[in-house]
Amino acid sequence: MAEKADLKKTLDCFRARRGEFRVLEVPPLPYLMIDGHGDPNAGGEYADALATLYPVAYKLKFASKSAGRDYVVPPLEALWWAEDMDTFTTSRDKSQWSWTALLMTPDWITAQMFEEAVSAAGAKEPPASLDKIRWDTLEEGTCVQTLHVGPYDDEGPVLAELHDRFVPEHGLRMTGRHHEIYLSDPRRVEPAKLRTILRQPVAPV
Repeated sequence: MAEKADLKKTLDCFRARRGEFRVLEVPPLPYLMIDGHGDPNAGGEYADALATLYPVAYKLKFASKSAGRDYVVPPLEALWWAEDMDTFTTSRDKSQWSWTALLMTPDWITAQMFEEAVSAAGAKEPPASLDKIRWDTLEEGTCVQTLHVGPYDDEGPVLAELHDRFVPEHGLRMTGRHHEIYLSDPRRVEPAKLRTILRQPVAPV
């Protein structure tokens, strides 16, 4: 039997260290995506998005496995943005945040496989956000990233250092949306030990 592929172990963009800001080139990557707005902790729209992404992701995984290529479903990711970026660093006003919830797919997944997975996920009790899901390519290019260990609400000082010190000191400017990769499952890991990659697309000034 072929070895199960694990993208988080083979892709460089899943590599980050605590206390280190690293500049890297992120290739175009395919994702399941759902867009939304508002505090992710308030339930509702964000919870519906996750409750839709995972059923489709696992339908894809099982279809791929049946075709001879098994893989580990990658960790949850999300893009975050707001009109005022201080809502991420100082005020942490989550009600002002917009987001795209993401689950990466292997590069051998096809549009037909995606469409069949969506159909299968909606066959009995369709998830609430099934009509919002799409399969698209995320192109970020040059990025800076680091590893944050601890509660999500403690990210502010790390992001402030990234935005206000590292980026300008290296002749860069922020170009894309703040990106988080959740390496830990908050249902199983205590907040102090959560591991999250924080990524910011950049370009030369």
